[in-house]
Amino acid sequence: MILLDAVIEAEGERVACRRTVRPGGLFEDADGNLPAWCGVELMAQCVAAWSGWQAKREQRPVRLGFLLGTRRYQCDVDAFAAGSELVIEAVRCFHDDEGMAMFACRIDAPGAHAEARLTVFSPPDPDAFLASTVQGQDA
Repeated sequence: MILLDAVIEAEGERVACRRTVRPGGLFEDADGNLPAWCGVELMAQCVAAWSGWQAKREQRPVRLGFLLGTRRYQCDVDAFAAGSELVIEAVRCFHDDEGMAMFACRIDAPGAHAEARLTVFSPPDPDAFLASTVQGQDA
């Protein structure tokens, strides 16, 4: 499920994406508004877009990633209005060699603002990571 319409800018540690709220979408309500809680997923997809862009830029395969947590998600509206254009931005502010990273994220639209910090994990070897996770459940 891809909720973003486009990547509008990517450079260094930052990416910006766009999403127009349209009636009839997967999460839009009867009035065509997008509930504010969907902002976390939009932010996570923006981070994934940055990760994919970075991988392509470095000529390496795109890796699987996991959203581990969201801190301080604040949105000043209950829903993003139908017809509004959302600009979602993510800036990487921390990362390590094992695949952990933190992104400062924000969503801006006419009359609406949201922000949060997302913690993500992209294991260097996703197959080994998933195999070890499954084995851990069998124990």
